[in-house]
Formats: sequence, structure tokens, C-alpha cells
Amino acid sequence: MTKLEEQDRRLLRALQANSRISNQELAETAGMSASACWRRVRTLEEAGVIRRYATILDAPRTGLGFHAVVHVTLTRHDHRHVDTFISEVKRRPEVLDCYATTGEADYHLRVVCEDLDTYNAFLEGFMFRLPGIANVRTNLVLKEIKQESSVPV
Repeated sequence: MTKLEEQDRRLLRALQANSRISNQELAETAGMSASACWRRVRTLEEAGVIRRYATILDAPRTGLGFHAVVHVTLTRHDHRHVDTFISEVKRRPEVLDCYATTGEADYHLRVVCEDLDTYNAFLEGFMFRLPGIANVRTNLVLKEIKQESSVPV
């Protein structure tokens, strides 16, 4: 897909607000028939515009009260170290997001876990054991101001 039509945008906004909405309700929101709506959503899924459907949890209410942004710098950009770092980070459930960035750090991770002890275990048992890590800096999240998963379509 190269360009989203306004009808696609209405569908996507409605699905981002409530992915459990019925096809009939979604069709009404987008101003189309239920069958046309179903086909259009399938097209958006097949094109990769819709990657998946998810449930958003409140981490502290699940017992995951420690939240940090972790800045990681590699010693050098040896492809083996980069590949290992990426594949290992993808396997860790406490790493919610990982971004390769420009600037001072090479990667920025958003990490949640139970508490400071659990986070220290994550650092010492995982992060500090990865090859090619030069520096790890942690910024604790004191207060969540805005966390959004919706894309402004």
C-alpha cells in the first residue's frame, strides 16, 4: 500500500481505539458495508499496515513497578556484536522497546521489571555479559506522563 484513503484512516483509528470492536460496528464507523469493511481490514493486514492486535496492560498493576530507559553504547560496530545484541535483546521479555539511534548512545531500551533487585539481575546476568557493550546508562522513569501505542493516522 502506498497511500491510505480517508476510509482506511477511519478504520485504523477505530481499531486502534478498540481492537475488539465488531466488524459491524467498525463498518458503521467507517461508513461502509460490513463485507467491504472486512475485505478492507484484510487488505490492510496483508499489506502489513496492521501488524497485530494487542491488549495494553497497566504494568504496575501486574507487579512490574520498575520502569527505566536504558542507553546502550557498543564498543564498536562489529556486525557480530550488533547481531548478538539485537537477537538477545529481542528474546528478553522485560525489554518492551529497543531503538537503534543516532547520538550519544547506539540503542535505547525501555525496560520494565518487578523492582530494583530484578533490574540489577537483568543488568548483571544479561546486559553486562553481552559481547561488545561499552556503556550502559539507566534513566529511571519517575512518572508516566504519556504512553501511547496509537499511530496518528
